[in-house]
Amino acid sequence: MTKSEPICSLSFFLSTPFFLLCLFFSSSLAAPPKTESLYTTFLNCLKQNNTDPSISNIVFPQTNPSFSTVLQNYIRNARFNTSSTSKPLIIVTPKQPSHVQSTVICAKTVNIQVKIRSGGHDYEGISYINPSPFIILDMFNLRTINVDVKNEVAYVQAGATLGEVYYRIYEKSKVHGFPAGVCPTVGVGGHISGGGYGTMLRKYGLSTDNIIDAEIVDVKGRLLNRKTMGEDLFWAIRGGGGASFGVVLSYTVKLVAVPETVTVFRIEKTLEQNATDLVVQWQQVAPTTDNRLFMRLLLQPISSKTVKRGKTVRASVVALFLGGAKEVIPILRKEFPHLGLKKEDCLELTWINSVIWYNSQLDFKNGAKPESLLDRNVNSAHYGKRKSDYAQKPIPRDALELIWKKMIELGKVGFVFNPYGGKVAEIPVDATPFPHRGNLFKIQYSVNWNDPSPAVTLNYLNQAKSLYSFMTPYVTKNPRSAYINYRDLDIGINSFGKNSYEEGKVYGAKYFNNNFDRLVKIKTAVDPGNFFRNEQSIPVLIGKF
Repeated sequence: MTKSEPICSLSFFLSTPFFLLCLFFSSSLAAPPKTESLYTTFLNCLKQNNTDPSISNIVFPQTNPSFSTVLQNYIRNARFNTSSTSKPLIIVTPKQPSHVQSTVICAKTVNIQVKIRSGGHDYEGISYINPSPFIILDMFNLRTINVDVKNEVAYVQAGATLGEVYYRIYEKSKVHGFPAGVCPTVGVGGHISGGGYGTMLRKYGLSTDNIIDAEIVDVKGRLLNRKTMGEDLFWAIRGGGGASFGVVLSYTVKLVAVPETVTVFRIEKTLEQNATDLVVQWQQVAPTTDNRLFMRLLLQPISSKTVKRGKTVRASVVALFLGGAKEVIPILRKEFPHLGLKKEDCLELTWINSVIWYNSQLDFKNGAKPESLLDRNVNSAHYGKRKSDYAQKPIPRDALELIWKKMIELGKVGFVFNPYGGKVAEIPVDATPFPHRGNLFKIQYSVNWNDPSPAVTLNYLNQAKSLYSFMTPYVTKNPRSAYINYRDLDIGINSFGKNSYEEGKVYGAKYFNNNFDRLVKIKTAVDPGNFFRNEQSIPVLIGKF
């Protein structure tokens, strides 16, 4: 993003080929009750399946005065907060694991689809919208975080935010952190289950590479941990998208060491200031430099009074170095001279303050304290669209010149380039479902706007699609890969009909490459009736493999 856009990202099956491609539905389930009786039926079921006498307090039907507030609090994309947007019939806000177990059992009993929301940052809103009747299982009350510095681990419930995780670690230790995203309001459950990355991925890998245990409620309502769920399911929910397999309740994460002093900097150049040279060199350096250094590259069309066309492109390098300025400056003077890094560009601070700085340099400048990471910023959203790509080789200079022209022509859509290499590239592509480790960098297409009119929305959505299409020659092919945590329904959706596997593979191969079929086999084993599903979930198969 730019200154104006906040930076907020059955082993027994595995060796046998399979051919049956038809989806298995549990046809024995009765049709769901009518809307007016669903709440009563569902609540009675919860009371019968749970000993908590206050369980009715966690259930919000549409008639409840707090329903709209609860729904809107964790809608993070205003595109999906309109009068015409589909609404859940009920929102369930569990406060303990047994509430989740009862919700799964009762949703199956009344045959109503469940959408699971941990933070609401899924870019297409699929955790809180649905074309057919549904309920939301909203995890925001399940936010316990227990930090064990001695053993360098933390137990984190899925409804916690990344900001809360960072702050609770900071409370216990000033030399520990966790490698996850830069936006503090992102929910842990969705972030980690899709892979999760941040400014320490080149040193410590993805969030999911640092998980040692998890808890999940399965389709039978059982509460399972790593030992009882088995290694295949544990593998699947560390990068394969947890909502396809059950309700992830928690992750046990490994803490990582951070120095007492880290260094951040932001350097900006326009095309007229040789930004093209900077981008050419960034592609060579950012994925290969010292693993302690993460340099995100932001590219954005901006207005300019100094050029005839009135617009130019600005390139911004936003970086974190796990060490002091005296160490990083000579590294980059040698490897990245076009950056022109100087001592006065660098800011040395603690790791927790670097989290604040990286999320919002304006907040940091205005004196934001670590406690600000606890602010969930509920009921706050802009209109936005994101898409993603991966680059396996540098984009040539002449191609960059064409890309600048296209960006200026479109006028609004920008890029975020995130370098790989380092630790993330050292881990095998099948160690977790996340398959994109060997790429040079990930590309995010980013556009935000505030005007709610349909014409404006359509214009910006089309701009994003146009730039994505233009980039085809410069990104991965067969498949053209995408990052599941940058959810994008443009690349395919599943209607869960007789061709469900084929439909699922359209987007599944992009998100998971060769790991997709293993995810399908695990899904079929643990949820054969496809109870846990969404527009881009892992499909199931029937038959022998």
